[in-house]
Amino acid sequence: MFYAAKDPDGNDVFPIGPGGYESRWRFDRKGYERLVAEGYIFWKKRPRGDSEEWWPYVKTYLEGQTKRPSPLWDDLAGSKKASIDLRDLLGDSVFSNPKPADLIERILQILPESQKDFLVVDFFGGSGTTAHSVMALNAKDNGSRRFVVVQLPELLNPENKDQKFAADFCSKLGKPRNLAEITKERLRRVGKKLREANPMFAGDLGFRVFKLASSNIQAWSPDRNNLAETLEASVDHLKTDRTESDILFELLLKLGLDLTVPIEKKSIAGQDVHSIGAGTLIVCLSKIIAAKEVEALALGIAEWHKAQAPSGESTVVFRDSAFADDVAKTNLTAILQQHGLENVRSL
Repeated sequence: MFYAAKDPDGNDVFPIGPGGYESRWRFDRKGYERLVAEGYIFWKKRPRGDSEEWWPYVKTYLEGQTKRPSPLWDDLAGSKKASIDLRDLLGDSVFSNPKPADLIERILQILPESQKDFLVVDFFGGSGTTAHSVMALNAKDNGSRRFVVVQLPELLNPENKDQKFAADFCSKLGKPRNLAEITKERLRRVGKKLREANPMFAGDLGFRVFKLASSNIQAWSPDRNNLAETLEASVDHLKTDRTESDILFELLLKLGLDLTVPIEKKSIAGQDVHSIGAGTLIVCLSKIIAAKEVEALALGIAEWHKAQAPSGESTVVFRDSAFADDVAKTNLTAILQQHGLENVRSL
């Protein structure tokens, strides 16, 4: 955040505070350059000691208008209407004092960053107003903003009068009695409602839910008094109580792929194969791959990969314990490499 910006005379200007100390700009260099390109930066001379100096300022517009937005937002409804709207959406008064969605939309609109493609993070999701607002604004202006909403699964006690409606609401849905379930249900209904109201909107009105957990891969922790048993228990490196989805998303994290990339599933040679990010990552987590299935499976994967034509290098991942022996795994790897899939891994 500390770098030189060129003033109209071509001189370097650094963010030096009034007392001569090193400060910081509001934006990193990439953000500043984008604002310059879009005409949001203007230079103005200001007093500095006995002289003047050039100093950069940021223009702030409400989208579609040509003046700075008013700091007085008396045109927005308050918490009472927000409570009524949420009750109409969920069918009951399950959450007290929700934030008005219109208020959050207004805040998103006046951000000086790029107007339609930024990421919004809310570490206190509550009923999901922030995510609701992002989805609604995208539907209004065909934006592609994204959100990350974090909410602890706070338990709801039906014996507590302030939590009774919320707890009963979860019970009606057949869901655990916790706050996060209300957040998710609201966003499901918001997405459905917005899709019905905006049938021409082609953007994404969905979301994915993740929970923190330990790795799906077993850590090597030998019992030195029973090494034979430890080795036998470690033949499969993956924990037995985890699903394919658990393992898939850990792979995305480890390979640096976006958790929201598209995932396709296809049966090839009788095995379920997942293609992530249009073939950037191909995963088969079958527990048993017979030697006679290896060639058909490898050729099928290669053909599917070719049809998707991903840009850049692709990675293929299998469960190591699925192969009867090393020969079967070597044959499958060789066939894939003959068809351009050089990066083959096993878990």
